[in-house]
Amino acid sequence: MAEKVKPYKDSEASKKEQVTEMFDTISKEYDGLNRVISFGIDVKWRHKVVKIVSGKQPENILDIATGTGDLAINLASTNAKEIIGLDISNGMLEVGRKKIASKKLDGIISMVIGDSENLPFEDNTFDAITVAFGVRNFENLEKGLSEILRVLKPNGIFVILETSVPTNPIYKFGYNIYSKFILPTIGKLFSKDKIAYNYLSESASVFPYGEELNNILRKIGFINVKDKPQTMGVATIYTASKA
Repeated sequence: MAEKVKPYKDSEASKKEQVTEMFDTISKEYDGLNRVISFGIDVKWRHKVVKIVSGKQPENILDIATGTGDLAINLASTNAKEIIGLDISNGMLEVGRKKIASKKLDGIISMVIGDSENLPFEDNTFDAITVAFGVRNFENLEKGLSEILRVLKPNGIFVILETSVPTNPIYKFGYNIYSKFILPTIGKLFSKDKIAYNYLSESASVFPYGEELNNILRKIGFINVKDKPQTMGVATIYTASKA
């Protein structure tokens, strides 16, 4: 079970409410800081997700925790007829809508405010569902994953891109130094929300990854569960399907 880390430890608001507030606050700076913090490697990881999804030739795609829509925009290259980006932060969605409009993709991609644990869609709706750097923000991980399984079509594909911790001791040491000290320092220097990047670092360090997350996916009912570590294990792409 994922440890429940909240952005604002002194607040009595739920994790969901706190995450919404945090992303609303940092929405306008998020893209720029994200590129700096990941050294731009996250772009490469998203392209790998798109390649996996493209192989299934989906008609429609749901991108959960879409944020400012980076992955949803990339997924347009799959030639899907409909892509829905869903997020709980309207601030992030507003940034995403402007990006989508500038690329003239608003006829394909729609941005919807919504809760991953109570998806506003019928059973067996989507050929493909993606989540990039979002599952660790779920208030209830298993409930969110169960909702994803519900709205995924049989034989559809579910792809997660999420941070993970390297297993190699040398890489792990470097990762811990970066995530515990350097990342929060960058956030404090350049972010409007001085706490946000502490949360992003801490939540990544305690979130289940590798076989632990694979087993949670299997418990929920997903099949063909696989994980593919990326860049020395600092991120992992998970793929799963529905019977």
